[in-house]
Amino acid sequence: MSPIGLFRTSLAKKFVMAITGLILVGFVLGHMLGNLQVFGPPEAINKYAYFLHHILPWEVLWVVRIVLLVAVVLHIVSAVLLVIENRKARPETYEDQQLIQASFAARTMKYSGLIVLAFIIFHLLHFTVQSIDPAFRNLRFDIDGKDSQDAYAMIVLGFSNVGVSAFYILAMALLCWHLSHGVSSMFQSLGFRNEIWRTRLNRFALAFGLLIFAGFAIIPITSLISWYGGPDIVYASEIRQATENWDGETPIYVSYPESAKH
Repeated sequence: MSPIGLFRTSLAKKFVMAITGLILVGFVLGHMLGNLQVFGPPEAINKYAYFLHHILPWEVLWVVRIVLLVAVVLHIVSAVLLVIENRKARPETYEDQQLIQASFAARTMKYSGLIVLAFIIFHLLHFTVQSIDPAFRNLRFDIDGKDSQDAYAMIVLGFSNVGVSAFYILAMALLCWHLSHGVSSMFQSLGFRNEIWRTRLNRFALAFGLLIFAGFAIIPITSLISWYGGPDIVYASEIRQATENWDGETPIYVSYPESAKH
C-alpha cells in the first residue's frame, strides 16, 4: 500500500496525530522552559535568544521550524479528516450517544484548536515577525560587547498590554485543555494505554496541562502586576521609563539595576 493509501486508514491518521502531537508537546514544553528565564536576570534570556538567532546554525533553526510547521499541518489535516470520516461512518443517533459520553475536552477539541491556531499566528506576528509593536526592533541589549535585541524587555513590554495578556492567557488555557485530552489520546494511539493505565494516564495528562498553563500564564500575570504598580517581580518600571518617551527611531537601552546583572 502506498503512503497516501495508508494515510487513508483511520489507524494511520490517529498514528500521525499522535506522533505530530508528541513533537508539538515537546516544543511547547521547551518553549515554556525557555520563556521562564524571564524570572532570572535579563542577561539570561537575552543570551538564550542570542544563541537561537546568532550562534545556532541557521540550517538547524530552519530544520526545526520546518519540522514544526509540517507537524502542525499534518496534525490539523489528520484531525479534520478523522472528524469527517467519523461523521460519515456513524448514524446520527450513535453520534448523539457518543457526544453525551465524550468528555467536554474531546467535544471542544476542534474549536479550541482553531482558537489556538489563530493565537499562534498572532503570537508569531507579535514577537517573531515583530510587526505589531514598532518598539520591539529597537530594544537593544549589550551581550559581552555584542549589540543584541533585548528579548527580556520585549516580553515584559508586550505583556503590559492587557488585551494581549488576556488573549495569551485564554489561548494557553485552551491549549492546555486541548493537551489534557490530546496527551491521553496520544498514549492510546501509540498503544500505551489500556484499561489499567487509563485513569493514571488521564490524570497525568491533566496534571501536565495544568503545569504548562501555569508556566505560560505566570509570565503575563507578573508582567501586568509589575507594570501597573504592583511588586516589581520583573523590571517593568525600568522598561516603562525607557520606552515611554521613545522618539520612534533611536535604539532603546533599558537601564537595569546592577543587581539584575548577576
